[in-house]
Amino acid sequence: MTKEDEFRMEHLGCAEKLQAVGDSLYVIGGKWKLRVIIALSQGHKRFNDLQRTITGISGKVLSAELKELELNGFVERKVQADTMPVIVEYELTPYSQTLKDVVYALIHWGVLHREKIRSETKQDLTGQWQI
Repeated sequence: MTKEDEFRMEHLGCAEKLQAVGDSLYVIGGKWKLRVIIALSQGHKRFNDLQRTITGISGKVLSAELKELELNGFVERKVQADTMPVIVEYELTPYSQTLKDVVYALIHWGVLHREKIRSETKQDLTGQWQI
């Protein structure tokens, strides 16, 4: 984030900040969207490959998430109709790169949070203190 971006955010009121967060969560929120984006960023492009990679997602949900991500400009569906069988692949668009800092920040925080919880659980099991 540039200093100019920080300056602009400081001048936003609470309502504008809440609106911006609401808009963001509307587009990328939920259990699966960021997982699909991360899987695609790691090179998984075909539907079945994505479904195997993203543990627990059903085909119906994956299909819906891919359609929403496509509508919002994060994913592009590419059909190779000249092959038999027809090959359908999904790719991230250049616009999806705007989420890079968000995804990295969430990964970093997730690792720290998991370590914190593990640490507290270990201390709880030794009887030293409880949460």
